[in-house]
Amino acid sequence: MAEINYYIQGINGPVVTVKGGKGLAMMDMVSVGPEGLIGEVVSVKGDETTVQVYEDTTGLIPGMAVIPQGAPMSIALGPGLLSNIFDGICRPLRGIEEATGAFIGRGIHIPALDTKKQWNVTILVKPGDTLAPGQVYAECDETPVIRHRSMLRPDQSGTVLSVAENGSYTVEDTIVTIQTPAGKTVDLKLAQTWPIRKPRPVKARRSITQPLVTGQRIIDALFPLGKGGCAAIPGPFGAGKTVTQHQLAKWSDADLIVYLGCGERGNEMTQVLDEFSELIDPHTGKPLMDRTVLLANTSNMPVAAREASIYTGMTIAEYYRDMGYHVAMMADSTSRWAEALREISGRLEEMPAEEGFPAYLSSRLAEFYERAGYMDTLSGREGSITVIGAVSPQGGDFSEPVTQNTKRFIRTFWALDRSLAYARHFPAINWNTSYSEYLTDLTPWYVAHYGEDFMTLRGRLQAVMKEETSLNEIVKLIGSDILPEDQKLTIEIARVIRLGFLQQNSFHAIDTYVPMEKMKRMMEAIFRLYDGAKGLIAKSIPLSQIKATGIFDQLIRMKYQIPNDDLSQFDQYDTMVDQAVASVAAAYQ
Repeated sequence: MAEINYYIQGINGPVVTVKGGKGLAMMDMVSVGPEGLIGEVVSVKGDETTVQVYEDTTGLIPGMAVIPQGAPMSIALGPGLLSNIFDGICRPLRGIEEATGAFIGRGIHIPALDTKKQWNVTILVKPGDTLAPGQVYAECDETPVIRHRSMLRPDQSGTVLSVAENGSYTVEDTIVTIQTPAGKTVDLKLAQTWPIRKPRPVKARRSITQPLVTGQRIIDALFPLGKGGCAAIPGPFGAGKTVTQHQLAKWSDADLIVYLGCGERGNEMTQVLDEFSELIDPHTGKPLMDRTVLLANTSNMPVAAREASIYTGMTIAEYYRDMGYHVAMMADSTSRWAEALREISGRLEEMPAEEGFPAYLSSRLAEFYERAGYMDTLSGREGSITVIGAVSPQGGDFSEPVTQNTKRFIRTFWALDRSLAYARHFPAINWNTSYSEYLTDLTPWYVAHYGEDFMTLRGRLQAVMKEETSLNEIVKLIGSDILPEDQKLTIEIARVIRLGFLQQNSFHAIDTYVPMEKMKRMMEAIFRLYDGAKGLIAKSIPLSQIKATGIFDQLIRMKYQIPNDDLSQFDQYDTMVDQAVASVAAAYQ
């Protein structure tokens, strides 16, 4: 047995000081103590090394052995990730539950992928073929909706020496053997490993030209997110960050969802797991879990694993992007990830910056968000990662460091408002403080699919809401009765927009998801009434007479009454609006 050179010198929470030599390198994996706790080297100073342990360090004492693994923190990537639930360092929670019960035991080493499960594999290469980095050499059906493509690692290439027959194989079976340009023989399997902190290479980065369609009116119509872009959802406690992310995960038109519960409360994460297991995907008619990977790192789990979880999720997303899929990644929440960063930085005795966060907070956020994008992959396909990060500023203060630094790297900002949430207006996205910088890039797509009038209607809607905000300041001072009739109409139509369009019920069978065409027809109906009422007011007919017809309230209710698959019913509403306007006009002739 080889002599162990490294041993624990000191312990400070999840941070362990190691002595014994100069052989350990930055980001190397180590096994700490007799239970083999998973750790990562975060600092090297002479013969003293600092290790970040991803498990509970209770019971460790100085002098215990530390064994290097000789490789950076890596995770296994292959078929079996989908429909599964992992912790922050990609250990399957179902497997852990079977081994240790409801709580995660120390030193548990369960492989991320099921090594016994057989996959029905189709081999796509033959002896003599030359394989380039990222090339697909085998396929199998990972779930009924996702075809898994096994690829060469980005740092591999070579000539095929032998291939297995098409048939059933585990992730550990050799299915292709290649010879590298250096003359080395390499066995290729269904699975591969990749360091979580190293971005997977791509051929080229594309410009963003199409939106991620979410079915949420305020997002798709006013503040769209480009496919391959980055968005932030900041908001105080109870404003609806998690529910909004749930909606986006359920309904967005991404091929795959990677949902990361980073430092979330256990009950919220449980809700996600329960809901997702029962949901039927509207796009495929199959269970939503068939195209979802869940990473649960709750607030009571080791804080160091929380710091790693965000990179674990991104690496899984990149792996499926390289296959040619469009991935939406939900990170809930990046603030709690930043808090883990702050805690570890404090234990390392690093110089703190603003509010105690480490000075490298912005660069770490940049590292994360820059891994998103719409790419030409090495496999010759198109793929994208769209990142939606929730931010939980203390007390809803958007001037705090995490929110401010996040704004530097994202182009869509959905600001959740406490007052809207208290008024039961959900999603509580404030239409005055939110923004999307993708509008210019996405306008050609909207025009091509829904005509130029979609963007015109959108612009009018935003202008009305902006005018209402300034009018409300006057109303607060002198009341609404003093306003001229046309301004009263603006306030009334803004109420219709607010309650009938911007407010959306995630628990209603019809309203939870709205196709883009329906959004357009809703805006057309609202502005049909607005223009008709304007014409009446121009003839000195008071607004009260138009309101007396009840047409404003009817338009508010139309979101619940018109099914998404039968938009012809909008013709009835157009007729109702015309009749209401005509009846008032006739009464004043």
